[in-house]
Amino acid sequence: MDFILLIAGLAMLIIGAEGIIRGSVSLAKKLQISLFTIGVVVVAAGTSLPELANCIRAVIIKHSDIAVGDVVGSNIANTFLIMGTTTILCPILLITRNQLTQSTINIFIALGFIIFSWFSLSFNWIFGITALLLLTAIMSYQVKIGSINLNEVKDQKTYPIIITGIFIVVGILFLVLGARLFVQSAVNIAQKFGIAESIIGASIVAFGTSLPELVVGVLSAFRKKVDFALGNVLGSNIYNVLGILGVSSFFGTFEVPILIANFDLYVMAGAILFIFLFMFYFKKLTRLFGIISLIAYITYITFLYV
Repeated sequence: MDFILLIAGLAMLIIGAEGIIRGSVSLAKKLQISLFTIGVVVVAAGTSLPELANCIRAVIIKHSDIAVGDVVGSNIANTFLIMGTTTILCPILLITRNQLTQSTINIFIALGFIIFSWFSLSFNWIFGITALLLLTAIMSYQVKIGSINLNEVKDQKTYPIIITGIFIVVGILFLVLGARLFVQSAVNIAQKFGIAESIIGASIVAFGTSLPELVVGVLSAFRKKVDFALGNVLGSNIYNVLGILGVSSFFGTFEVPILIANFDLYVMAGAILFIFLFMFYFKKLTRLFGIISLIAYITYITFLYV
């Protein structure tokens, strides 16, 4: 039964991703802002909702290891798996200043996360307020510097504002429900083999809640909208740490698990540093980046289970 629910969840994810891509491209044209900015502000928030739902539930039922593992593992999957797959299908041939800014913000957040673990600080309501204020400032800045580029969207089909809203809302709803169904089924299957919670969080749960980003990335690549996919990943990474952990901190006090602090956090920081250096020095993300990223992700997951 769990395998049937797994497939059903994946189908809902695909439908949801299609809806938010159609709605977001239409919204980008109406608001006359870049697809990258729409990817960061709208899609990243929507595709991070599965992580939010699962993390809040994990904290409430006193299984915070799953919550922290989910966030860290999702960021690793976003950077290595999603962008790796996306760039293999459709390389990104021009990196913009906005994208470099977003990746720089990702680096600072990753370093802050590591320092947070060094001092064994707790996620609590103080962290929650601070993180959400910082997230608001970052997203406001992104909207402010978002360049107006009608060439990106002038050839795309637009819908009436009501239809656009329906596409986005229904798409996000399908993503949330589909990811939740997928993750719960995956966890049920994994627990039958006695896998540790931190490993479940960083691998199976993280992979499941990253499926919205993966589906959005693949569909964006097929439509040659890789700007959209990169904005979604970079924005989702920010939402995951500041938004997901920030909101979850209001539902309980918890710390970074030792296993995550000693290994996974450094993998996350390394992944973000890798994509930044590739963007900075080569000014593009080629298929070589994609191949290296997928190999790195497979190696990471293999190491967790060895």
